[in-house]
Amino acid sequence: MSQKAVTILCVSRYFKGSELISAAHADGHKVYLVTSTKLNNHAWPWSALEEVFYLDEDDDGNWNTTHLIEGLAYQFRTIKFEIFISLDDFDVEHAALLREYFRIPGMGETTARYFRDKLAMRVKAKEEGIPVPAFTALFHDADINHFVETVAPPWLIKPRGQASATGIKKIHNKEELWQALDALANIRHRYLLEKFAPGDVYHVDALTSKGKTVFSSVSRYLDTPFEVAHGGGIFRSITMVKGHEDEIALQGLNEKVMKAFGMEYSASHTEFIKGREDGQYYFLETSSRVGGAHLSDMVEAGTGINLWGEWAKIEVATFLNKPYKLPKVKNKYAGIVVSLCKYPHPDTSSFTDKEIVWRLEKKDHIGFIVVSEKAEKVRELLDQYMFRIQQEFHASLPAPDRPTN
Repeated sequence: MSQKAVTILCVSRYFKGSELISAAHADGHKVYLVTSTKLNNHAWPWSALEEVFYLDEDDDGNWNTTHLIEGLAYQFRTIKFEIFISLDDFDVEHAALLREYFRIPGMGETTARYFRDKLAMRVKAKEEGIPVPAFTALFHDADINHFVETVAPPWLIKPRGQASATGIKKIHNKEELWQALDALANIRHRYLLEKFAPGDVYHVDALTSKGKTVFSSVSRYLDTPFEVAHGGGIFRSITMVKGHEDEIALQGLNEKVMKAFGMEYSASHTEFIKGREDGQYYFLETSSRVGGAHLSDMVEAGTGINLWGEWAKIEVATFLNKPYKLPKVKNKYAGIVVSLCKYPHPDTSSFTDKEIVWRLEKKDHIGFIVVSEKAEKVRELLDQYMFRIQQEFHASLPAPDRPTN
C-alpha cells in the first residue's frame, strides 16, 4: 500500500455497513466494530474485522453511554483508534459523542444534531432560507394552538429521532391532535408537528469531501415512504432523467443543505418533496449515512459508485489530508422495487428480463433492481413488476413504532 494504514472503529446497533468494513480492510486498514450483543450471530464480514466489541441494549434498544465510553477507554490503552464511523442513522450521536470525548476529528455532537434531530433540521433550514413545510415543536401549548389555528390540516406528528416513516401519525383536526398528544404524555417533546404537504418525494444520495459535494444521484420514490409504510404499499424508486429540471434543482438544493448544516465529509441521504399545489421544493430530512432499503445498491447499479466503499475512502483521505478522487461515473438509469412477500422464499425465476441486475435474497421479501440506458424502460419494468407482485406475492404489515434489526 502507498498510503498509511489507519485504525477505524465502526459503531452500529444495527446490521449495516458490511461493504464499508470490507472496503476499508481491502485498502489495508485495521477495522474494529462495536455493536449490540444480540447481533453477534449476524453475517458481519468477520475476516475484515480485527476485533468486535459488544454492548447490551436496554429495553428501549439503547446503550449505556457511560459503559460505551469506559469500555472504549480501556481498549484505547492498547489500540489507537483514529477514525470513528457510524454505520447507521441511530448511532450518529454515539460516534459524535466518542469523537468529542476522545478528541478525534470529525462531526461533533452539535453538527450531528442537524443530521439526526428532525426538529433541529427544520429550525436550521428555515434560518438558512431553505424551504420547509410549516412546523412547530411540541414544547409549549400556546405555540401548538397557534399552529393549528393558522396552518390548515392535515398535519403529521413525527418523531424527532426516528428514521424513514417509522412512528409518523397523520392528524386531521384539533381534537384528534390533542388526543394524540395526550397519548404521548411525557414523551411528546420527542416529536414535532408538521403540515402534511402532498407531492412527489425525492432523495439525493451524495458524497461530500472537504466541504464540497463530489457526487450526487437524484431519484424519486414512485410511492412516498409514508404511503408505503402506512398503506401497505410496494416500495419503488427510480433515478431521475439526466439534466431534468428536478435533478438540477435538487442537486443545488442538496448542496445548500449540506453547506448550511456544516457537512465536511461523509455519505448523505437527503429527502425533498415537490409540493403538488405550488410546485416548490421543500426540504424534509437528511442524514450523514448511506441510504437504507437497498437504495445504495440501486445507485451503484446506475452509476457504478459504491457509496459505502467511497465513504470509507473519503474518511481515510480526510484523516491523512490526502486528495480524494471519485471513480468514473456511469450514466445509466436504475430502479428498485421491494415488497413484503407471502412466501418465505419466493421463486422469482419467472422474472427473466435482461435488465435485472439484482434480486433481493431476504426471507419474506421480494425485490429487484433493473438497469437500462433508457429511463422509460426502467419505469415500464417497475410498473410491470409492481402489478405482478401485487397479484402473486405481496403481503403487508402495520408500520412499526420503531425500527427492527
